[in-house]
Amino acid sequence: MVISPGLLKELQGMVGGANVLTSPESLLCYSYDAAPGLRSDPEVVVAPGSAGEVAAVLRLASQAGVKVVTRGAGTNVTGATVPVAGGIVLLMTRLNRILALDEANLTLTVEPGVITSVLHGYVEKRGLFYPPDPASASVCTIGGNIATGAGGLRALKYGVTRDYVLGLEAVLASGEALRTGGQTVKNVTGYDLTRLLVGSEGTLAVVTQAILRLIPLPRAKRTMLASFSSVEAAATCVSAIIAARILPCTLEFLDKATIDCVEAYAHPGLPREAAAVLLIEVDGNPAAVAEEAEQVARLCRERRALEVRLAQDAAQEQSLSLARRSAFPALARLRPTTVMEDATVPPSRLAELVAAIARLGEKYQLQVAAFGHAGDGNLHPFFLADGRDPEQASRLDAALAELVETSLRLGGTLSGEHGIGLAKARFMPLEVGPTALGVMRAIKKALDPQDLLNPGKVLPP
Repeated sequence: MVISPGLLKELQGMVGGANVLTSPESLLCYSYDAAPGLRSDPEVVVAPGSAGEVAAVLRLASQAGVKVVTRGAGTNVTGATVPVAGGIVLLMTRLNRILALDEANLTLTVEPGVITSVLHGYVEKRGLFYPPDPASASVCTIGGNIATGAGGLRALKYGVTRDYVLGLEAVLASGEALRTGGQTVKNVTGYDLTRLLVGSEGTLAVVTQAILRLIPLPRAKRTMLASFSSVEAAATCVSAIIAARILPCTLEFLDKATIDCVEAYAHPGLPREAAAVLLIEVDGNPAAVAEEAEQVARLCRERRALEVRLAQDAAQEQSLSLARRSAFPALARLRPTTVMEDATVPPSRLAELVAAIARLGEKYQLQVAAFGHAGDGNLHPFFLADGRDPEQASRLDAALAELVETSLRLGGTLSGEHGIGLAKARFMPLEVGPTALGVMRAIKKALDPQDLLNPGKVLPP
């Protein structure tokens, strides 16, 4: 579908000429996201400045039959914002206001373009806490978090994005406004449309506002590092911590390859002699935190940890946090093609998953590293190759397919927090089956009968 000069003029009139991008350079910038090897140019990029402008653009697109892909910061790793059918990229970064803080009811109302770490800083200055904490929090947006159902480092104890979205304002493909949920924690009026939209990856509606649930900021925290001589020992220690009924705020795993890359990249002081490390943080009431930190340290030592290092001040805490958040950029420097997967299994099967990832690297002769949220069974295997070489690309694709099969065989899922997007749509039948797929397609058809919103994503053709 080629956007006509007349349609382009109407778009410029709706949002302002400066907010409609058509140059080849601009279109290139919005033709890809953080998923390697996936690229497709849009015909135009439109950056609305209000919910009303979003509705106007979608009404026009619906009348003209033009496809629309909603985009925030483009940090997703599944191709979810690649405009495979051309059309309009609807860039939501201008809708970036924090609209209302209700301290009496512990809610925050925001627009989708608010950067996640900005929101964190805003509420924490007021003694409040928004737990969802994706590793890309410094750049990703709340709208993107909602679209993908993002998790993050604190999900083990506090849950994921969907657990903190109380209500949404959204626009359907037709341009009609939709409100779901509200200010109350309890709400069972009708179908749960809020949760339907969270994680729908922009295929059902465009979110223009969100009401988020806050909790009190924990009064204390302790951060520690435990190093091990084998990945199996580290994985076993994770299971022991959970079995002891301790839920750390974060319980992160880094293997040897990740340790070496992160240390060379960010110099946080990781022990290079270790085969694996756990980065652990407990938080809550000061007395409980001290007791839990002591218990966790003891469990690590009982599982033959080489070292258990407790952060002594805020600078050391920040250094350990930096170590985990640097994993992606550190590893991405190694090879032209870097695929960060989202293998998720029940925590008790973590050791089996770690061993399977290593075997896949050997079987397909690929460089592999692994890190991630060990406490909730969500690892991020990092496959490194040169996708420009067809033979390597073929081995990489085979390894990823087998990883999916392995995760499902261990009782896991296709995606713990990254979503499905374009990269994993072909695997959907393996997990959900034909009946569930039929229900999903019926919902998509009901809300977007022309298949205008983010076509080609989530559901296989």
